[in-house]
Amino acid sequence: MMNFIGALPGAVSQGLIWGIMAIGVYITYKILDIADLTVDGSFCTGGAIFVVLFGGGVNIWLALAAALLVGMVTGLVTGLLHTACGIPAILAGILTQLGLWSINLAIMGMKANVAINVIDQANLDKLLVSLRFVQEVAKGVRPVYRHPILVVGLFTAAIIGALYWFFGTELGASLRATGANPNMARAQGINTDTGKVLGLMLSNGLVALSGALLAQYQSFADSSMGKGAIVIGLAAVIIGEVLFSKVFRNFALKLLAVSIGAIIYYIVIQAVVSLSGINTNYLKLISAAIVAVFLTIPYWKGRYFAKPVKKGGAANA
Repeated sequence: MMNFIGALPGAVSQGLIWGIMAIGVYITYKILDIADLTVDGSFCTGGAIFVVLFGGGVNIWLALAAALLVGMVTGLVTGLLHTACGIPAILAGILTQLGLWSINLAIMGMKANVAINVIDQANLDKLLVSLRFVQEVAKGVRPVYRHPILVVGLFTAAIIGALYWFFGTELGASLRATGANPNMARAQGINTDTGKVLGLMLSNGLVALSGALLAQYQSFADSSMGKGAIVIGLAAVIIGEVLFSKVFRNFALKLLAVSIGAIIYYIVIQAVVSLSGINTNYLKLISAAIVAVFLTIPYWKGRYFAKPVKKGGAANA
């Protein structure tokens, strides 16, 4: 139990980082109604770009911006494969993800992983988030405002605020219309292909930014760090929707629910690992089980626990 309590700050920090990725998944999965598998590759791309640039002496904010932009390019590729080449969205995402496997290795100099030199104190102090900061804040060595929960929380708030503003604009509204009813959107003169490409770019940009933050947090980028990212993203979206759909009806609050869903997901994972002592090699199996449970809850709730609707005319009026 004490191990679990001690690991909670780290679980919340990771949940917030993955929550940014989950917000990107929300854009494609819930707004555009597209299951985009690019994210498994673009997540790693963001981490690889950041680590290589930061290790080369580039300013940390420029390295994060570069990760965001390159992530948007990966979304652009998927979008063009889908809209310009007529490839189904799910296959377009798989093709881009497959290509990114080699590209990510090339970015990292054909190495499976590249580390950030955190032994150098000056290098460590430049980072925005790090697992070491969680431990150092707890010991009083580092100020509280450098805690990853606060830093990533501010990132999340800024992203939610920016997306809330964007989807309230004419362009953002056209993107939402594209996902809600593409035929009606086209009838209104909206270019749905452009909307899909823009949504995929925005989504994968956020995914890559999340990958860059995770690479900072764990102090390295790995060629397999994006494996199963789509499962975690969907888990966060589904958990947030199941738990908060009746409470959070505002668009910004729905995005917040996704972030909270990611935190809950990581707390559950941490609880299972800490309290049961299960082998961490089974984490993917646990993840699949968690997603399956939260997908099943709404179905069972509607089928077995919903109040029966009365049938008939005037007699039951």
